[in-house]
Amino acid sequence: MQTITDVAALGRIVRAERKQQGLTQTKLAHYAGVGINFVSQLERGKETVELGRAMRVLQTLGIDLFAAHRSSK
Repeated sequence: MQTITDVAALGRIVRAERKQQGLTQTKLAHYAGVGINFVSQLERGKETVELGRAMRVLQTLGIDLFAAHRSSK
């Protein structure tokens, strides 16, 4: 499990999984029902991406997103 601290980290995970599955950005966009520009922006960590569409991309790739309290140090 990886800790996602910003949208850039989420983008790196999406890009890595897309490539692992042998998908192009175009095919991923089609399967997720989003535009190719959205996939590109998500992978580059653009901070204005819509969470709902990002969640559809994650679901399409089979990535679950979990929320947990950070432990105090």
